Amino acid sequence: MVWLLNPFTFTIGTRGNCEPIICAIILWIILCLMNGRLVQAAFWYGLVVHMRIYPIIYALPIILVLDPLFFQYGTKPALVNWSSRKSKSQQTSSCKRLMDPCCICNFLTSLFTWRRIMFGLISGALFFLLNGIFFFLYGWDFLHEALLYHLTRTDPRHNFSIYFYHIYLHYEHELSNLEKLVSFLPQIMVQLVLVFRFAQDFPFCFFVQTVAFVAFNKVMTAQYFVWFFCLLPLILPWTNMKLRGKGLVCILLWMAAQGHWLLWGYLLEFKGKNVFLQLWVAGLLFLAANTFVLINIIQQHTYSPVFQQLSRAASKKHVKQR
Repeated sequence: MVWLLNPFTFTIGTRGNCEPIICAIILWIILCLMNGRLVQAAFWYGLVVHMRIYPIIYALPIILVLDPLFFQYGTKPALVNWSSRKSKSQQTSSCKRLMDPCCICNFLTSLFTWRRIMFGLISGALFFLLNGIFFFLYGWDFLHEALLYHLTRTDPRHNFSIYFYHIYLHYEHELSNLEKLVSFLPQIMVQLVLVFRFAQDFPFCFFVQTVAFVAFNKVMTAQYFVWFFCLLPLILPWTNMKLRGKGLVCILLWMAAQGHWLLWGYLLEFKGKNVFLQLWVAGLLFLAANTFVLINIIQQHTYSPVFQQLSRAASKKHVKQR
């Protein structure tokens, strides 16, 4: 119901873009990873990044998940029994272990495992192959519109992003490198924090990454909301948030902040009123609402790692064999 009866999904998904296809591929990648089908997961990941660049943010959690502690040659990775979910204290201790210097050192020393290399080679090869084919067919226009455009994109039209007003005021002037860095820096910092906190619970990690990526993006439209709506059903079973309590508050707050922005957008676009400043303030409030909802979702989430950790001795033996 969260997906099928959502007005965003069937409105955006029926107006000519391919967002439902992208969402379906991402869900299939999650399923392939859970079943240990790394070749399939790598193939579809390379394809989906070619079709939409934003799933590149999932690369780091996937690399972290492909750990010898979870995968062993010739056997399917063991899934955690989710009926016995971890408590908050266990979640905190797990996160502390992940951020521990010894764990980070062990991760760096065992970074280049054959599964990670294989996943990177397959997905990277397919990505570059497809881009090479289309570059051969369409030249630099394709490369600019598909990839490079997103790095230098400056959209002066009003959108939900807090950066639009600054871009609008300085559209005729080239943005400095510092201004471009400032717009990407919050995104990068938030992404790294979320990945290293929730990588083992990677469906939830994908969700919070996507919400944060959209909220802090330089350009944000309603089309982007579909990206995390498809992941929402995967995390609902593990949330302690009640619909009649905080859940309803979060939904109403998010919709009210969006409706408030749309009011000023209507006055600007259809009535021709000079409400750019009010629209920018509404964008700030919408960012605050997204942040509030995201924090509450994280606080109410029950940590549910996907894979069971193999014994350390077995994993070391596996690494030596490979």
